[in-house]
Amino acid sequence: QVQLVESGGGLVQPGDSLRLSCAASVSLFTFDSVDWYRQAPGKQRELVASIASGGNTYYADSVKGRFTISRDNAQNTVFLQMSSLKSEDTAVYTCYALTDSVYRSWGRGTQVTVSS
Repeated sequence: QVQLVESGGGLVQPGDSLRLSCAASVSLFTFDSVDWYRQAPGKQRELVASIASGGNTYYADSVKGRFTISRDNAQNTVFLQMSSLKSEDTAVYTCYALTDSVYRSWGRGTQVTVSS
């Protein structure tokens, strides 16, 4: 069974940075892409960033220029570097692995709280 484990969340102040990690139990090339979603209380889940097996990336408009998604294939880990954090970035961040257009694996999420 494929496992995805997120880490790196925490409580930070506006303007700070955080790096989230999504460690997979299998090679990242198993997946078509690994995607970061977030969900804040009372809000819909939002796709934040995605990185495909070939390296193509996608960012939501709300995070463009502030977040960077990357992957370390040797470590089977996808990173989400978040900078210039805002209070509206507060959410639970969860990584999902897409295979054949279906999310077949996802983690338990990590809480990011941006507050002064």
